[in-house]
Amino acid sequence: MKNKKKVRGRISQYLRTPIYWDVFWFIISGIILVYDYKVGLVLLGCSLLYMVVSAVLYARFKPTILKHLVNFGTQYGLVQRRMLNELDIPYGLMDESGKILWSNQQVNNLFEGESLKHLNIMDIFPDIKPEFLQLEKDQNEFHIEHEEKIYKIVLKEISFKETLESNEFPMVDEGEGMIISFYIVDETQIQQLEKETQDERTVIANIYIDNYDEVLQDVEATRRTLLVALIDRRINIYFSQYDGIVRKLENDKYFVMFKTKYISKMQTNKFAVLDDVKNVNMGNGIPVTISIGIGMGGETLQESYELSTTAIDMALARGGDQAVLKDGNRVYYYGGKTKSVEKNTRVKSRVKAQIFRDLLETKSDIYIMGHHIGDNDSFGASIGMYRICKTIGKNAHIVIGEMGSSVKELVDTFREEEVYEDDLFLTGPEAEAKMDKNDALVVVDVSRAGYTEHPKLVEKAQCIVVFDHHRQTSDVIENAQLSYIELSASSASEMVVEIMQYIKETVKLSKMEAEALYSGIMIDTNNFTDRTGVRTFEAAAYLRKKGADITKVRRMFREDMADYKAKAKAIENAEIYLGEFAFSTYIPNGQEESPTVVGAQAANELLNVRNIKASFVLTPYNDQVYISARSIGKINVQTIMEDFGGGGHMNLAGAQVKDAELLEVIDQIKENISRRIEEGDL
Repeated sequence: MKNKKKVRGRISQYLRTPIYWDVFWFIISGIILVYDYKVGLVLLGCSLLYMVVSAVLYARFKPTILKHLVNFGTQYGLVQRRMLNELDIPYGLMDESGKILWSNQQVNNLFEGESLKHLNIMDIFPDIKPEFLQLEKDQNEFHIEHEEKIYKIVLKEISFKETLESNEFPMVDEGEGMIISFYIVDETQIQQLEKETQDERTVIANIYIDNYDEVLQDVEATRRTLLVALIDRRINIYFSQYDGIVRKLENDKYFVMFKTKYISKMQTNKFAVLDDVKNVNMGNGIPVTISIGIGMGGETLQESYELSTTAIDMALARGGDQAVLKDGNRVYYYGGKTKSVEKNTRVKSRVKAQIFRDLLETKSDIYIMGHHIGDNDSFGASIGMYRICKTIGKNAHIVIGEMGSSVKELVDTFREEEVYEDDLFLTGPEAEAKMDKNDALVVVDVSRAGYTEHPKLVEKAQCIVVFDHHRQTSDVIENAQLSYIELSASSASEMVVEIMQYIKETVKLSKMEAEALYSGIMIDTNNFTDRTGVRTFEAAAYLRKKGADITKVRRMFREDMADYKAKAKAIENAEIYLGEFAFSTYIPNGQEESPTVVGAQAANELLNVRNIKASFVLTPYNDQVYISARSIGKINVQTIMEDFGGGGHMNLAGAQVKDAELLEVIDQIKENISRRIEEGDL
C-alpha cells in the first residue's frame, strides 16, 4: 500500500477553497429556486459546471503544487541550515544534559576546527556546572574564562511542542521535548578595552596634614619653612611616580589627581606616603601625620570628588594618619597606627554648641539615646544633654534599655527624685510611639544606628544630632543634621561638659547630674589612666566645682563578689598567643548583672601582665559573642574589631558577632592577627 502524502495547515486550506465556494453556490441556487424556478435552474447548472471544472483543476495541479511545496521546503531548509552554519556568531543546539546535538562552523573554529558533535559542553568548558543548564527563565547568560579568553554564553530554551504549534507548514506530527540553543561571544577584547577604559579614569584625592599647627609650634621658627618644604616634597615624590598631579590648596591641604590603574600599586604598598611623611624630622618631637581621602568609581568627576571629600571626612573622623578609599559604596582603610592628637583649642566645641542650640530651639521635644547596654559614659552624657535641653526650655526624655549595675543605681536614684518628670526615662518602643516630626533625636556615645538602644528611633526621627568620641566606620548615621565626632576626647561625657560651658545661659547642673557625668569620664578613662588629656582634667575640675563627690562616684564602681570572682576566673583561664596577645573567655553563670562588663574588666586587667600588648575576652550572651578588645602601645584593636563588624578606639574596641560559635570566633581573631603581622600591619 502506497503512502499518501498529505498537505496540512494553511496550504491545505487554500487548496480546498473552491470546494467551499461550491457549497456556497449550491445553497444560493436552492434559495433562488424557491422564488424563481428558471433562474434557479440556470444558476444550479452554472454551479455544477464550476464544481466539475474546479475538481478537474484540483486533481490536475495538486501533484505539481505538492512538488513545488516540497522543493521549496527542501530549499528553504538547506538555505536556513547554510545560513546558520555560516553565521558569524558561534551557534549550536544541545540537550538538557549538555550534550551538543549540532553546532555551526564558528563554534568549531573556536576549537581549531574540531567537530564538537556528541561532546558535552561541560567537557569543553569545565567552569559550566550542571545547575547552569537548569534554566530559571527563557534565557540565561553567564561569563566564563577559558584558555586565557573570556566568553559570554547565552542559553535559550526551545520547546518542540511550541515550535510545531506555531509552524504554518507542519509536515510532521506534533511532539514533545526540549532542547537548548546556545551562542558564544568572545568578549576578551571587549573586556580588555573596558579594563583599559577603567584604568584611564581619573581618581581624585584630598590630603590633609592632621597636626599642622601642633607640629609647627614644636619646631624652631627658622626650621618651619624647611619642614613644610620636606612634607611637600615627600607627597609630590610619592604621587609623581604614578603620574599624579599634586596641587597645594592651603598650608595643610592638597588636591591630587591620578589614573585608576595606579591604585592597586598604592594599595600594595599600603600608601607608603603615610610613613614617608611621618619620618620627616626637623627637630619636631611630634611626628607629622597626614590623612588621605580617595574617591573613585563615580560616573563623573564631580561624583568622584564628592566621594573623595566623604573619604577624607571619614579618615579624619577615625583619628587621621590613614588613607580611606571610597570606591562607590565600598570603603577600604589603610594605616591608622597613630593615636589622635588632642587639640588644645576649644573653638570647635564652641561652634558646635552654638549650632546645637540653634537647631534645638526650632524643635518641640528632645529624645536622648545612647548605645545598647548603656554604660556610665553613655548615661552620663545623656543626663548632661538632658540638662542642656532643660536650660534652653525644651522637654527632654532619655531612652533606656538594658544596662549595667552601676547605671541601674543611677537610674533608680534619678527616679526617686521628685524634681524630675515621670517621663524622664522612656523605653525604646515608648519613645517611638511618642515621637513626632517636630521632635529631635540626640545620639550620644555612638554613631552607628545599629548599635543604638533603639535603632527604629533613628529611622523615624526627622532631625538627628550625633555626639561621639569613637572612630567612625562606614555604617555611620549619615542623615544627621549635626554630627560632632571628637576622637581626642576621652569620653562622650567630656564632650557634653565642654558643650555645656558654651551654651549661652549658665547651665545649673545638680550634684547628682555632675556625678553622673564624672562617672562617665572615670569609666572611659579607667580611673583617669587611659586616653586622658588636658581637657579631660578641665572637664573633671568643672564637675568638681558643680559638687561631684569623687568618693561617692568611686563607690558606684565597686563590684559584687560574684562579679569579682568571675573576672578573676576569666583572667586565670587566659592563654597567650604569639607571646604578646592574651585570649580568654567568660561564660556567664546567670548571677552577674552585666556579663559583658565583667568581660571588659577582665580585658583591662590582662593588659597589666608583662609583655602583653593586646587582650581579647569573649563572652557569649543573648545568642551573640561579645568581644572586648584592649591594647597598649601601637596595636590598633579598632581595625581588628572592624573586621568583625565592631569598632571603638585604637586601644579600646569591641564587637558583637551573631550566629557564631565561641571557639570559631577565637580562631578567626587569631587568623586575623597572624595575617596582619605577615602584612606588616601589627
